[in-house]
Amino acid sequence: MENKIASALLSIGAVFLRPEQPFVWASGIKSPIYCDNRLTLSAPAVRTLVEQSLAETVRKYYPECEMLMGTSTAGIAHAAITADIMNLPMGYVRGSAKDHGRTNRIEGKMEKGCKVVVIEDLISTGGSCIDVVEALREEGAQVLGVVSIFTYGMKKGLDRMAQANVENHSLSNLDALVEVAAQENYIAPEWKDKIIAFRNNPSDESWIK
Repeated sequence: MENKIASALLSIGAVFLRPEQPFVWASGIKSPIYCDNRLTLSAPAVRTLVEQSLAETVRKYYPECEMLMGTSTAGIAHAAITADIMNLPMGYVRGSAKDHGRTNRIEGKMEKGCKVVVIEDLISTGGSCIDVVEALREEGAQVLGVVSIFTYGMKKGLDRMAQANVENHSLSNLDALVEVAAQENYIAPEWKDKIIAFRNNPSDESWIK
């Protein structure tokens, strides 16, 4: 699955690999990769593959799941489609509580003690994902884990999620992606190690040289 999803994401440009002309993140870090999984929604064949794979992963690791919760905003559509495939209730968690009406942060009817799986599109440092899990826990949910489309596998993210007791299963990851990208000629083979070096130490720009 990891390689198949990686190939699909590359085929529609949902993952851009540009080591010769790095992207600049908001933090100022230079990156050889940019991931935009929202593009899967506009590509029906890839969208079907992704959503069916999300459903398969939830069934495999969390067969007791009672409800899916999407992260706002990128995870909402994926959670909705996957919930439809699985015939499960679905909701989502806002980035912050509404400032009007019922001032909800969690949308959708969720009973206390409900066994929930969070659907996320991308995990990098893990902060936003952990925030969603903590919001659900505060409302009495039993969060079984997080299923995401792609993860960079950054140490900071892995450490933060471990500390917060958040389990993640991703459909694909950076290690699989660079292998597929080299095999399918999206990047030169010698760039594989440089991209992984960036992932292992994002603040070290020696990979650019």
